[in-house]
Amino acid sequence: MPRLPGLVVTDHVFTVPLDHSQPDGPTIEVLAREVVAAAKVDADLPWLIYLQGGPGGASPRPMGASGWIGRATQDYRVLLLDQRGTGRSTAVTARTASKLAPAELAAYLRHFRADSIVRDAEFIRAQLSPGKPWTTLGTSYGGFITLTYLSLAPEGLKTCLITGGLPGLDTTADDVYSRTYPRVRAKVEAFYQRYPEDVERVRRIVDHLRDNDVRLPDGDPLTVRRFQTLGLNLGMGDYAETLHWLIDGAWDDGELGAEFRYGVMERTQFGTGPLFSVLHESIYGQDDRPTNWAAERLRPAEFDGDAEHFLFTGEMIYPWMLEEIALLKPFKEAADLLAGATDWTPLYDVPKLQANRVPVAAAVWHDDMYVDAGLSLQTAARVGNLKTWITNEWEHDGGRASGGSVLDRLLTIAADLPPA
Repeated sequence: MPRLPGLVVTDHVFTVPLDHSQPDGPTIEVLAREVVAAAKVDADLPWLIYLQGGPGGASPRPMGASGWIGRATQDYRVLLLDQRGTGRSTAVTARTASKLAPAELAAYLRHFRADSIVRDAEFIRAQLSPGKPWTTLGTSYGGFITLTYLSLAPEGLKTCLITGGLPGLDTTADDVYSRTYPRVRAKVEAFYQRYPEDVERVRRIVDHLRDNDVRLPDGDPLTVRRFQTLGLNLGMGDYAETLHWLIDGAWDDGELGAEFRYGVMERTQFGTGPLFSVLHESIYGQDDRPTNWAAERLRPAEFDGDAEHFLFTGEMIYPWMLEEIALLKPFKEAADLLAGATDWTPLYDVPKLQANRVPVAAAVWHDDMYVDAGLSLQTAARVGNLKTWITNEWEHDGGRASGGSVLDRLLTIAADLPPA
């Protein structure tokens, strides 16, 4: 058992069915990393499983007994799940994609949505915590998974904690992006108000990219639209400062410098976690309506890269990404098939959620750029035994950026709710 400052870490690898409805069919591996306070290794602690945001994100890699992990390990044995397809679980990569025909790949990827992640978690709980429900902590997309968990297997849950992740229960991808673009515009305008000198700096970079063939260090083209995607993290803590200093140091003797190009590449690395891009709109598919590249279809003209006032984009995935980004190219045809799919299975059981008795404490970030607070509150009103904490104190990454204070507040809220 490796030791980190104040923590003991144990890796568990589970072999699970690719399709849980076919337990004798193909299998994949899922890594779940157990983290416990060094002083409590032998204690009989309840489990808390962390559900990562994304989709397609691996679990956090603990550095020590600090932040929310430090707070959680005061009371729990924490399980950091590398959701299927991510991290050290059987990964979905460009190499995976290149081995499958587009239709085969699309069919394979359909097994990586929230319902399969929940069934993985239940498979793991049966071995690590047999007969005992556990607590979940879901951030962002992890909150979406939580509501799927409450819909499919509420008997496995003792308490649910959510930060910035209450989804609309029956909203479409179109509903989501029609609300998202105005919030992104507001974040970009706030960025320019804070750093007005960056308006002209950004314009100079855009003009240069339009007139020149600029390459990122990995060989991908740095186009105007790739540059626009730097707005992805403008809804996180101090990212506005990160973006400002990147723009501030862009030039080297009349050319876009290596430090700048490396910085852009690092902050727009969609290809290293391809599930985020390939399944992004699929998380809203629940019926016979195709998602059909909603972010592209609903993109307002003001977000055109040729517009006089340049706006960065946010958490949107566009078809061109799978044409320009080398590590996403093998997914292009499969992604198109998923975008046109009309046979999605529901992820949320609304009657079961309305009758829910599992205590759920959810932080709703009032100014969240990614998960619409209005939709979150509509959902909160439809889920039984759920209490919200609404605040503009934190951005979308508040659960992490706050250290342990947000988790502490949610635990207090949950303790006041009737037990299941």
